[in-house]
Amino acid sequence: MRPLESVDEAAEVGKLAADAGVEIAGVMAGTHWQLPLSSTDEETRAKGVEGIKNALAIANAAGTNTVLVVPGVVNEDTSYAAAYDISQKSLRELLPTAEELGVTMLLENVWNKFLLSPLEMRDYIDSFDTPLIQAYFDVGNILLYGYPHQWIEILGKRIKRVHIKDFDTGTRQFVGLLQGDVDYPRVMNALRGVGYDDYLIAELGPYKQYPERFVYDTAAQIEAIINS
Repeated sequence: MRPLESVDEAAEVGKLAADAGVEIAGVMAGTHWQLPLSSTDEETRAKGVEGIKNALAIANAAGTNTVLVVPGVVNEDTSYAAAYDISQKSLRELLPTAEELGVTMLLENVWNKFLLSPLEMRDYIDSFDTPLIQAYFDVGNILLYGYPHQWIEILGKRIKRVHIKDFDTGTRQFVGLLQGDVDYPRVMNALRGVGYDDYLIAELGPYKQYPERFVYDTAAQIEAIINS
């Protein structure tokens, strides 16, 4: 799958999806790793902001109202404190565009060494005091440093989209759905407890052989998770 190159292409994809009766759950910004919103280099940060603005426009053209955003990246050159303050600055700069287009920025928990506790992520989201910045929760990513049900209970109604996949904590590797250590019955109980009733989006790679089976097998696995 290649990224959408333009607003016109996004509109075309959105029309094809609508004609087929397929709802697009959201899009993912493509610049937040190479051009972090938390960069201490102003030129890089500004380009990152423009990249997210483009993703917001792509989402709007495609007929969806959410964009997955990595809010910041902590590394040897960007301290945790700097990432916190600078990423907030960047997201605030993006809010007028998000409001104009009616698109929500969903911050995902990823391996970016940032927002490492559910309490911190909750308070970070709340600091913006807007429904246009919420959470995109990934149940597999969190197993490296937390427990999905605990994060869900704390983030609560801030969660607007959910990625599902599986992770083996022993080998520290992602594995096939239902083959790892995600406690899906507990995850579903927590999601129901906070009133989540939206997409469960499988973030998985297709099979190397018989890739058409991937769709059917994943659908069956998601059904089992929902019914757990």
